[in-house]
Amino acid sequence: MKIVVAPDSFKGSLSSLKVALAIERGIKRAASEIDAEIEIIKIPMADGGEGTVEAIMCALGGRLVKTRVLDPLGREIDSFFGVLPDGTAVIEMAAASGLNLLKTEEKNPMITTTYGTGQLIRAALDEGCRKLIIGIGGSATNDGGVGMAQALGVKFLDSNDREIGFGGGELYKIERIDYSGLDARIKDTDFVVACDVKNVLCGPTGASAVYGPQKGATLEMVKVLDENLRHLATMIKRYLGKDVAEVPGSGAAGGLGAALLAFLDAKLRPGIEIVMELTQFPEVVKTAELIITGEGATDYQTMFGKVPLGIARVARKFGKPVVCISGSLNTGYEKLYAEGITALFSIVNRPMTLDEAMERAEELLEKISENVFRLYYLMREGDK
Repeated sequence: MKIVVAPDSFKGSLSSLKVALAIERGIKRAASEIDAEIEIIKIPMADGGEGTVEAIMCALGGRLVKTRVLDPLGREIDSFFGVLPDGTAVIEMAAASGLNLLKTEEKNPMITTTYGTGQLIRAALDEGCRKLIIGIGGSATNDGGVGMAQALGVKFLDSNDREIGFGGGELYKIERIDYSGLDARIKDTDFVVACDVKNVLCGPTGASAVYGPQKGATLEMVKVLDENLRHLATMIKRYLGKDVAEVPGSGAAGGLGAALLAFLDAKLRPGIEIVMELTQFPEVVKTAELIITGEGATDYQTMFGKVPLGIARVARKFGKPVVCISGSLNTGYEKLYAEGITALFSIVNRPMTLDEAMERAEELLEKISENVFRLYYLMREGDK
């Protein structure tokens, strides 16, 4: 029996590789006790957020490049990106500008910057990479990607011809954009952005309104940030001739999507599609009997292009059953049944705090995976 284990990470707890390994251990324990012959193929998945580099390199190999960048608050930190065997660079903005890099009390999208993400892009260009895959999930920022562009040589100038500072709170000061200093190598580079949201830049479904609060924005901040992004879009249209405000995905990562479109001529694609394409996931699914996926929390947002949805849609084409094992199942997860997921389970087996569930995630994953496989094998043998 061939089983494909293809989970996303459990954000803040386990990488997608560690999730896959825990599921594998649970299945193998059950299989050894019931004498089941199995083959497990692990394909760690990602949708552009934290863990994207690891997931892709786990499947394709390559080398990890370490570098120093500025974090969302402008502090120097150690960061990284991957270079695949064909020379493609894989970057996750979360490694430089991610929410995971800040303490709760440090969250403030008025001052956080994507400058470090721009430094990662520049470092990849220095490595000779001329195709970059950039995952933009998990951001701590709402600066419209201005910090990223600044790191690559673009100047955002105020009425006194001085460069503006970091953060979404500074964008209203922009009176002129000077992109004459933009890194010349960019025009010869192909940028593909792994983006799992389709939000536009501004308005009720825009970056500030939808994602600002989880980055530390108050209601008052959300209004200011939204107005500032609208001003940025106006300046981009005036100086670059590009209207990015209503492009789906322009609001991703606090507007980083808009800047990548405007300054790098990037192509935005669903992150899960990129990862499945690179790992040749459909070819693996063809010959599998069971697919197991999962993520930290499965709910209505999973329907917006997250890993379990992408896995389910591919598996459904080949008539393969899919089991989703997640940290928690929340409002709206039931919609996934119609998309091809056969059954969904939470690892939580009794009342416990979120902290406890995260600390015990590997153990709980093993236990539920063992039970899922026992049940599946029983039903499979019963149908013979």
